[in-house]
Amino acid sequence: MIRGRQTESGNGRIYLHRGIAARQFQRVFVLAEGVEVGEAVIENGLLHVDLTRARPDAVIQTISIRKG
Repeated sequence: MIRGRQTESGNGRIYLHRGIAARQFQRVFVLAEGVEVGEAVIENGLLHVDLTRARPDAVIQTISIRKG
């Protein structure tokens, strides 16, 4: 779950246009089994979330086949 809100800056500025809304948001993602969340960084107004998937152990089976 990712949540965010923008704080109101009370520094008395008057804006002609504000491109980004100052409302709260929430987004929920369902991750596959084995996916882990790493680091989250905001850079240039974009949120980057690193996801890693652990590789499952390879299981090799030998099946003998006999004549019928």
